[in-house]
Amino acid sequence: MPTVILFDVSLSMCRTIVTKHASDAHTIKSLAVNALTAFFDSLTANCRLEFCSLMLFSSLWERSVSFTRDYECIKTALNNLDTFYDKTNIMNALKGVQDLVLEEWGTNIQCQVILVTDGSPGISAYSTDIKPFKFNFPCKLHVVCICPPNDACLSLSVPYYKKLIHLSSAPNGQTDKQLWIPDSNTLSLKCVQKLFINLAETNYSTFKGKLHCGSLNCSVSLFPPLEPLTHSNDFEILTAQPSQDIHLMGFMKIEEVSSPPVSSRHLVFSLPALKEDLRKQHSVLNLATNPNHELSTSTMSDIEEAMNSIFAEDGKQPSLCVLLHGSLKVEGMVAICKIGDPDWYGMLYSWADSKKKFNLMLSAFHCGYDSISWLGNISMLGLPSLSIKSNEVNQIAEKKSYSQNCVVWINQSNLQSDVQKVVRFAKKLPEKTANFYKELNKFRRAALTIGFYEVIDGLATILERECTLLPGSAHPEAALQLTHAVNALRSARDASSYDLTILPLKTQFNTDSSI
Repeated sequence: MPTVILFDVSLSMCRTIVTKHASDAHTIKSLAVNALTAFFDSLTANCRLEFCSLMLFSSLWERSVSFTRDYECIKTALNNLDTFYDKTNIMNALKGVQDLVLEEWGTNIQCQVILVTDGSPGISAYSTDIKPFKFNFPCKLHVVCICPPNDACLSLSVPYYKKLIHLSSAPNGQTDKQLWIPDSNTLSLKCVQKLFINLAETNYSTFKGKLHCGSLNCSVSLFPPLEPLTHSNDFEILTAQPSQDIHLMGFMKIEEVSSPPVSSRHLVFSLPALKEDLRKQHSVLNLATNPNHELSTSTMSDIEEAMNSIFAEDGKQPSLCVLLHGSLKVEGMVAICKIGDPDWYGMLYSWADSKKKFNLMLSAFHCGYDSISWLGNISMLGLPSLSIKSNEVNQIAEKKSYSQNCVVWINQSNLQSDVQKVVRFAKKLPEKTANFYKELNKFRRAALTIGFYEVIDGLATILERECTLLPGSAHPEAALQLTHAVNALRSARDASSYDLTILPLKTQFNTDSSI
């Protein structure tokens, strides 16, 4: 989910914090910048695909860095920040966040907002005319106060921040987990960095689990991570918890699954295999064991040597994800899997974010055995050979009432291109006689359909002119066919002659050639 860093640049952020050592004096802004640098370092190590944006605010707001995965760009913008503005206005800043997220992501993507401030609630907390703000999209608001717990302003700002969190992100009573305050009464660079690192570890942890397909398995990670799902059913409210083990239940064709309703989508990445797992599955290395199923010393050394060579190059590690992705892509199928309890299913399939880059994607269904209505009970699905075959009724092939290649003359260029096509075949008579009359009849029927009789006279005039411009080396049949087409167009130009088809003129030239 995308993240917006909302950084306070009001005058109160430039206050100096004096520690026990005079040489360690910092401003609140410098503490926040150093802590955010550690925060982005943690994202680089654990959540590199997270989109982040930087916004600055005081009484107004400003977009400093748009959504990007280049965290170095955001850290550079923070380090180059040397200007402070006037007073704090959090409400105006939250409205700016809403405009930014709606412009980039819309209303269906959940977003995280991290408000970094010095603990002062700003002018909006004292105004009785301003109502608390509520986002138009799913949001999780975190407020990070860079001030000691014994600060006097927290007595007013903490209830205000909790109200903001409750109304904007609806955390269901978890406001304490989204309000971050240092645990030390003396601010230091270490304690503020610890605060942001705890925020990153709590909300940006990587989902790591195992993908199982029969006797095969591999370690995988999901982005974004799977979270508990609450779904309102007809008679009850279901809460599903994700499992660390994803078990494949079977495979289905894409057209059978169609486009089912999903609660979330996740990219599936393969994690490097551990040496202990490869040692247990030493058959992967194609090494034989002795009859007592005990590895000899020489075999153990061979396994260690093979494992060291495999771990030296990541591309040589065997991966179930690569095998599964390639099979699903080639066969045009999806894999139905169980991702949690109770009765929480999903599907794995090949997804392309560009023409050349394909990924393995997991779509999580709504919890419940009937999450896909047209499939029925997912837990009751079985092999196709177990189904009762019904008597197949031979369907008569019906021609649809609409045309596959209909003529559209909305723009002038479309009509002009159709006229040019007829004239182009007319200049290549008699070799293109069949193509000429096919396009001529198609053009004539289209004009009669919309009652555009004038264009038929116009086409007849153009063909008549082309007949007079034929070179002396032209075949004699060309002039005869053009004259015949002109007369046929002018004689049959009403709606009653719609079913009439203009046929080529039979001459001594084409008659002799057919014999």
